[in-house]
Amino acid sequence: MAWEAYRAPTPELCFGLLTRDLSRLPFLKPVLEALLAELPSPITGLGATEARLIELIRGHNRTKELFQPGGLLETRVFDQWELGPLLEGLASGPMPAVAGLDPKLATLAPHDARGRNAAYRRSRLSLTEFGKAVLEGREAFRRHNPIRRWWGGTLLTNERLWRWDRESRLLIAP
Repeated sequence: MAWEAYRAPTPELCFGLLTRDLSRLPFLKPVLEALLAELPSPITGLGATEARLIELIRGHNRTKELFQPGGLLETRVFDQWELGPLLEGLASGPMPAVAGLDPKLATLAPHDARGRNAAYRRSRLSLTEFGKAVLEGREAFRRHNPIRRWWGGTLLTNERLWRWDRESRLLIAP
């Protein structure tokens, strides 16, 4: 039931599972909440891991400190190999939130793990002024940058952007 909900074309079924009695599966509700937190925030336009990445970049400019297993980021949703595309999304677009990512990454094949790892290690990251404004909640990343990524079976785009309000625990439809 949870897998079918996650694969659905909208996150509504996952959200609906939060109201069900899941006591026989005690780890399912926290996992669903962590997954929903990866939907963009209505304030910043970032998912939880993206927001945590820019928080950490403020104090650590080396990707090794961010990506190492059991390191500073500690994400339950993404593994260390999935963090690179998230970081690249924050560092590209019309208004990047992150500067200093090695430009060679744009020319490397996605499966070139060795080359990509070396490029990440050469990077010296910092937040742009826009990134600082996003972190402080004064700007929304999605207002200035294209969004196109998958959340389970849901294609998130600027025009079809489901959001998650962690404070009120509400799913916000596009």
